[in-house]
Formats: sequence, structure tokens, C-alpha cells
Amino acid sequence: MEQYEPDRLSPAQVAAMRRSLRNGRAAMTRRSLLRASTGGALALGGLGALSACGIPAAGKTEGGTAADDHSAKEKTVSFSNWTEYMDVDESGKHHPTLDAFTKRTGIKVKYTEDINDNNEFFGKIKPQLAAGQDTGRDIIVLTDWLAARLIRLGWVQKLDPSNLPHAYANLSAQFRSPDWDPGRAYSYPWQGISTVIAYNKKALDGVEVKSVSDLLDNPKLKGRVGFLTEMRDSMGMTLLDMGKDPEKFTDDDYDAAIARLQKGVDSGQIRRFTGNDYTSDITSGDFAACIAWAGDVVQLKADSPDVDFVIPDSGYLTSSDNMLIPNKARHKTNAERLMDYYYEPEPAAELAAYINYVCPVDGVKDALAKIDEDAANNPLIIPDKAMQAKSHSFRSLSSKEETAYEAKFAKLTGA
Repeated sequence: MEQYEPDRLSPAQVAAMRRSLRNGRAAMTRRSLLRASTGGALALGGLGALSACGIPAAGKTEGGTAADDHSAKEKTVSFSNWTEYMDVDESGKHHPTLDAFTKRTGIKVKYTEDINDNNEFFGKIKPQLAAGQDTGRDIIVLTDWLAARLIRLGWVQKLDPSNLPHAYANLSAQFRSPDWDPGRAYSYPWQGISTVIAYNKKALDGVEVKSVSDLLDNPKLKGRVGFLTEMRDSMGMTLLDMGKDPEKFTDDDYDAAIARLQKGVDSGQIRRFTGNDYTSDITSGDFAACIAWAGDVVQLKADSPDVDFVIPDSGYLTSSDNMLIPNKARHKTNAERLMDYYYEPEPAAELAAYINYVCPVDGVKDALAKIDEDAANNPLIIPDKAMQAKSHSFRSLSSKEETAYEAKFAKLTGA
């Protein structure tokens, strides 16, 4: 088990965080529409302060062991999630799937949208977890790289499979065994996030785009191509295009992919690196094609007949946001029951119909078709087996690797 030591962010990591808060997936995606101007300042200031004061190393933690569980006597569960990441009724005041869970089980859900950015939230809960204290939360939802960090630190509890029969049976194959949590002993996906190629048919004017190579090499697209400021997405898609597995690549592979993108920057082929603001570029036609997030593409396609997407033959990147139970959580069993509930087809379908991310639940298509047939037939929401087979994850990075890789990517993008 990794011993906790205070985070001392390298300049490259700080730059990466600023990119994410300013215009990355943390800034303006459907699930997180909040204000980089205030959230970013809080996140950077908060993390800087925590690093400066130096939280004492925790030594051995209780990761993988259950704290006192008060679920039987206290029929409640505290669930912290990202904004815009839960179904809401027309009044905007109620969450139908959560209400149905409470009606069935008698367990009241304290649902809080208090996660605006992974780093900011980590800074919020880190002092309590490092000190072996209860965070006041029974379920937290974190993107895979931060979920991996908490598991390594021993700050989340091992799940009881007997309380997760639907999750165990219905978890989609593409999410079953990430390298940071083999067999999903500590986490289950809330939703998947796919990275694809989006294009504007009118702006392409007959030019065919099927791969990252098309984006980088076709002179007819010069100055009309976009890549993402999120390192893992842009680099992962480029590595795949070069025949490299983003789950197994080497330093040399990474450097070669950087050089490939640098050539696109130097030649003017790449117009710019963007965060979520690519949505306006691709809709207006300023971008003929770009690397994009599938959740956005679903919405863009609904609003614009010119926007569509392609999955390269080389494959695409998938990451996930994951439910975990932090150490010292008071209601572990209640939390596991709620996690399992969202792996039943009907609640999973209601959630997928509202938020339009990749549903990690097998067997949900028929239930979703009763709500929204278009969503049920959309491979960006319910990937078929052929699409699942093209899915790849970006491997876990050590702290040393992350510092080095982010520094090289920051130089590439001019961040």
C-alpha cells in the first residue's frame, strides 16, 4: 500500500490543472457547467495551501477494511456527485431515480452536487482521509485516474460483492477490469466517457475523415483541425493511430506521438487545442473535424444536422467516472445498495436517457428504448459489441511519468 505524502505539484501538473479548469472537461461539459473563474481559483489556491502547509503522512491506513457500519439503524446514504450528472424532473427539484430508490428501500439519499473538478474535490476531502476521519460522504464519484490514486493510498473501502449482485452481473465488459482496480474490488463506474472524432459535413465539403491521420495529414483540412487540451485524450487517440496501445505504451512511444502532433502544430494543420469550447467551432464550421467527447457529440447532433462522428478503425479512448466508498463512511451497506440499484436496467435507462453519457450497464437497451428509442440505438450511449471491441483506456501513470508527460504536452499546446 502506498504511503501518503503531501502533494507537491510540479509546474507541469499545475499547468495541466489550469488547462482543465479553464477549458477542459472540468470547465463546461454537460456534467460541469461551473465557472472556471471561481472554481479554478479555489482549486488552485486550496491545493497550493494544502501542499504548502504539508499534511502529515498517514502511515498505514484502513483501506480495504470496513469501518463501523450504521446502515441498519440509520436509513440514509450521503452521495456526492458532479453537477448535471443525475436525472431531474420537469420541476427541477426532484431526482426520479433517487426518489424511487427511497420509496423501495426506505433509505433516504442526501444527494449533493459538490464535485466541480477532480483536483478541487481531492483537496477538499484529503485532510480527513489522511487523518483517518469520516468525510461525511458514503459515495463519491471520481474520474479513473483519481480513483486509482485513492485506491493506491488505501483511502477507500473494499466492496462487498454480496451487496452488488446486479453490478457484478451487468457491468459492461469494456469497464470490467481496469489496470488500477482489477476486477472492480473498490469501484464501479457511474458513467463512461468516450473520445471520438467529430466532424462538420458542410465544412468538410466532400473530404473524407476516418482517422487521426486524416486530421493530421490531409492538406485540404489545414487550419481547420482541433485537438483537446486534455493530455490523455489527444495523446491516446494519436498513439492508437500510430499503432500503439495506450494501455502499454513506452516513453519512446509517447515522444513519437508528441513529435507527430508537433508537426501538425508547426505546419498549421492543427488550428488549436481546445477544451469544451470546440463545440462552437465544430458547429460553426471553423473546425472541419476535431477530437471530441461523445457526450457532447450526442447533444451537437441533436442540435445540428451537419455534425456527426466517426470511430477510427484504430480505436478510441474510454475513461470512466467511478463510484467509491471512502474510509470511515458510516453507511457502507446502504451505499452498496444504491450503487447496485443503478445497475438494474430500468434505473440505468432513466439515467442514460437524461445525461447521454456511455451507460456501463449491459442489458439496458430494451428499457432505454421504451423511454427514448433514438438514445437506445445511439452507439455513443449504448456501444454495440463492435464498438466496445475498439475501446481502449489510457494506462495508469506514476507521479514521475505524469510530471514528465504533462510537461511535454504543455510545451506542445503552448500552455
